[in-house]
Parts: sequence; structure tokens; C-alpha cells
Amino acid sequence: MSEHGDFVFYHYTPNLFAAVLFTLLFGASTGYHAFQLVRTRTWSFIPLLIGGIFQIMGYIGRILSHYDTESLGPYIMQTLLLLVAPALFAASIYMILGRLIALLDGEKHSLIRLRWLTKIFVAGDIFSFTLQAGGGGMMAQGADGMKNGERLVLVGLFVQIIFFGFFFLASVVFHRRINRNPTGVSLSLANSAFSFKTSWIGLLYALYASSVAILIRSIFRTIEYIQGNSGYLLKNEIWLYLFDAVLMLAVMVIFNWVYPAAVLQERRPVRSREGYECEDNSTEMA
Repeated sequence: MSEHGDFVFYHYTPNLFAAVLFTLLFGASTGYHAFQLVRTRTWSFIPLLIGGIFQIMGYIGRILSHYDTESLGPYIMQTLLLLVAPALFAASIYMILGRLIALLDGEKHSLIRLRWLTKIFVAGDIFSFTLQAGGGGMMAQGADGMKNGERLVLVGLFVQIIFFGFFFLASVVFHRRINRNPTGVSLSLANSAFSFKTSWIGLLYALYASSVAILIRSIFRTIEYIQGNSGYLLKNEIWLYLFDAVLMLAVMVIFNWVYPAAVLQERRPVRSREGYECEDNSTEMA
């Protein structure tokens, strides 16, 4: 346990096994994401890939802290990178909904016009990321910046919760509306899907699951920062792994399994005299 003024880096010695385990698990998922991204040229998933790299580096920071709990560098490394990585996940996730709505010819069912949908959510995510990263940077200055940094991080987390909550609502509303009044494209794609994970319905449920995981994690982090450095959550390492590591790994694995390119890229609907048909057309997905 190291103290800097009234601020304590750790109330425990970080568990080595857990840190190594999640370094390896995030490494495996991130490596597979890199393969999927390059193979399908799904450039919109670059933020998620970078977020995975941040997770790996963050848990490496915890490994280093296991051997030296008084070192500021590893502490800031794990604090900052694990804090902001989900905002990068969110950036990629936000881009999926707009592309899916466009693919299904379902703009009339969307809460927000397509030209604004992705822009609004990504702008909110950038704002949240900037606040959290700025707060983390202030905390890196030492004891004098810890309190102000924590407050700025807290604001960033509230912004993340608000935008992700609205994103989840927008996804549910669109899903309900297109189920009640399906488009020709949505019916054609649903009928042509080879499996759940290659269907637009499967992709929507992946959005739901990942959104809920990030929301729960953000609420956990918010409570953690409200409690402060001497709070119960920061004194017990298990909660970091249960409500952050496990949930964020789940987000990455979900999109390893239900990869957006399988829905948004490989089977594009084309109009014919008989209606909508699907053709295999593997092209770049921006």
C-alpha cells in the first residue's frame, strides 16, 4: 500500500494471477479482432481494436503494480487505460446501428435521422472520452490533481451513461418498429441468413448485450468514483474484475462471434422485379 498525501494507490497488492489471466484473454480476443478487421477491412472497428490494446496494457500495468505498489507509472497506466478503453468500444458500437438501419432501408423507423444518428452518438462518446482522459491526466500529476481529476472523470462517466442509455433506447425502438412494419430488405435478409450470428437480428442482440455490459460497467465506475479513494469498491479488487474486466471482455468476445461485417458487408440486398434478393458481395466496410 502506497500513500501520496491522503491518496492511496492501492489498498491491497494487485493479484498477479488475475492480471496475467486477463492480459492473455484480452490479448487473444484483440488478436482475433485484428485478424477479422484486416480480413474484412472493417475500418470502423479500429477504435474497438485500440480499446482492446488499452485493456492489455492496462492489465500489464496491474502486473507491474503487483511487484511495486508505490510506483506511480504503472498505477496511472492501469487506471487511465482501463478507464477510457470502453469509450473506444462505444465508438465502434455506435457506428453499427446507423449502418444497420441504412442496410435495412429502415430510416423511417429510427428515432433520429440517419444523417445525424452516428454523428450525435460519436460526438457524445468523444466528449466522454476527452473528459475521462483529461481527468486521468490530472490524476497523473500526483496528489494535488487527484480530487479534481476524479471529479472530471465522474462527469465523463455520467456523459457516457446518458449517451449509452439513449443509444440502447434508440436500438430498442428501431427493433420494435421494424418488427411491426418490416421492410422488404429486412425480410429478405432474415430469410437468407445462414445462422443467428450472421443475421441482422443477431447483430441487434449483440448491440443490446454489449450496451448493457458497458452501461453496467459505467455505473459501477461511477459509484466507485463517488465513493472515492477510501470507498468499499476500491478497497476490494474483486469488484474491478467482476464489473469491469469480465464485462469488457464479454463485449470483445461478443463481436468476435457476431462480427458486423458478416451482416453489413457480405450479403447486400439488391432490388429485382420480384422484390429484394441477397447477393454475396464482399467489399470494404468503412
